[in-house]
Amino acid sequence: MADRKDPGPSIKDHDTYKALRADGASKQKAARIANAQANDALHPSRKGGHAQRYEDRTVKELYSRARDVGVKGRSGMTKAQLIKALRTA
Repeated sequence: MADRKDPGPSIKDHDTYKALRADGASKQKAARIANAQANDALHPSRKGGHAQRYEDRTVKELYSRARDVGVKGRSGMTKAQLIKALRTA
């Protein structure tokens, strides 16, 4: 009979899994995080960062984004004001 504490072969990083379980994470959450950290391509800290910087966008693009997020008074804003509004929205 298998050890009940052993999470099984599907867990890629057993140390991370055990630490997360000890901190109170569910089995599913601990497994998801442990496996993501074991796989460099899926590591949570390496996701994102692909959006173009606001400073590199045109006023028209910024205006469109401001409209999408509901920035009030956007029609009279300069590029700098749009950027500031988007960052605080």
